[in-house]
Amino acid sequence: MALIKSISGIRGTIGGVAGEGLSPLDIVKFTAAYATLISRNLPAGGRKLIVVGRDARLSGEMVESLVCGTLTAMGFDVVNIGLASTPTTEIAVTGEGAAGGIILTASHNPVQWNALKLLNSSGEFLNDAEGKEVLRIADSDEIVFAPVTELGYVYRNETYNRRHIESVLALDLVDADAIAKADFTVAVDAVNSVGGIVIPQLLRALGVKNVIELNCEANGKFAHTPEPIPQNLTQIAGLMADGKADVGFVVDPDVDRLAIVMENGEMFVEEYTLVSIADYVLSHTPGSTVSNLSSSRALRDVTEARGCSYTAAAVGEVNVTTKMKETGAVIGGEGNGGVIYPASHYGRDALVGVALFLTLLAKSGKKVTELRAGYPAYEIAKNKIELTPEIDVDAILEAVKAKFAGERITDIDGVKIDFADSWVHLRKSNTEPIIRIYSEAHTMAEADKLAESIKEVISSLI
Repeated sequence: MALIKSISGIRGTIGGVAGEGLSPLDIVKFTAAYATLISRNLPAGGRKLIVVGRDARLSGEMVESLVCGTLTAMGFDVVNIGLASTPTTEIAVTGEGAAGGIILTASHNPVQWNALKLLNSSGEFLNDAEGKEVLRIADSDEIVFAPVTELGYVYRNETYNRRHIESVLALDLVDADAIAKADFTVAVDAVNSVGGIVIPQLLRALGVKNVIELNCEANGKFAHTPEPIPQNLTQIAGLMADGKADVGFVVDPDVDRLAIVMENGEMFVEEYTLVSIADYVLSHTPGSTVSNLSSSRALRDVTEARGCSYTAAAVGEVNVTTKMKETGAVIGGEGNGGVIYPASHYGRDALVGVALFLTLLAKSGKKVTELRAGYPAYEIAKNKIELTPEIDVDAILEAVKAKFAGERITDIDGVKIDFADSWVHLRKSNTEPIIRIYSEAHTMAEADKLAESIKEVISSLI
């Protein structure tokens, strides 16, 4: 059993002893703590209203009942939008003028997991201080439930999938006519979650007549490990390799990450979802871009090639969106396939990613493999080094900074060292004595070699 409490929400396995997983008692406690925070921050005259949406996990209905019941017990009205993606729920918060929102999804985690993702009144994740305050309240005796005369009500509104699709179609850089004329055949793997509902609907609204649906029943019975990485995508890769579609799209259970499969069955690579879409956006609306420190340098390269500026943010969606607002970025996101397009909203959104990529593909007149070949070539290696509990990880990172002081160092989130043709990013785990090592170079062999050299440096410092 596992329970992970962080500023972005509460994630855990279903079942077992309270406090050791995401038990009903834990769900009630953390939902009530969140409602307490929202109530305290509510402006005078503000309506006590929370939006709740969920993915198709097997535990979804159970968690939904507990969350909605707890919120009404705290005196909040609830707009339950039912099966909905993370970005759809974010849009619904502002659409309803709500004080906040809770998304019931464990994202790419396996079927036994679920989570409460917590949103503010802008439909964005809580910031660091707010997240920590929820955790503090949950461990306090400050939670007070409403008297019977002040209990809230639950309202159903299942129109937001359609409204989300309509908002995507209305984006200036989405060209449904061009997509329809291209007459693409598109394959979709939605791992039997909410993407199986909304992505095929979006594609048909964009004019795609030929949609091949893989694992598009929203029944929560994940057909494979849900994280959209190559080793989990053999089914759609095989279909593409047989020449049955022009492009393949894969989404995680809550549809905030987008992976693309090329017409030859090979991965476009998640990092390049953002790179390609950003290049398209910049070609029409020049401006700055943002990604996190562990994302590919290719975004910086295509940004600067367009005469624009790139900025790195600390890892975490809320950090990326904060930096995007600071710099006025026109596009940003994360290298895990998360595209954040402010013209739509400040959240990772696979629907926006699909529509912009298909527009790019249609207008380019190229195959997906040809598009991919036109972007800077990089490979990212992900490693780690395990340490003993008594070792001061922070001191190790400071020593690494000192050793590479002659290089370009960024320390807003661990230590990132930028070399001329490569980089390495060191981050400590918050739960175990581990330093995570992300390295990027033009080939995987070079990236692995860089990681090994950094491991040797760390070993010499211990």
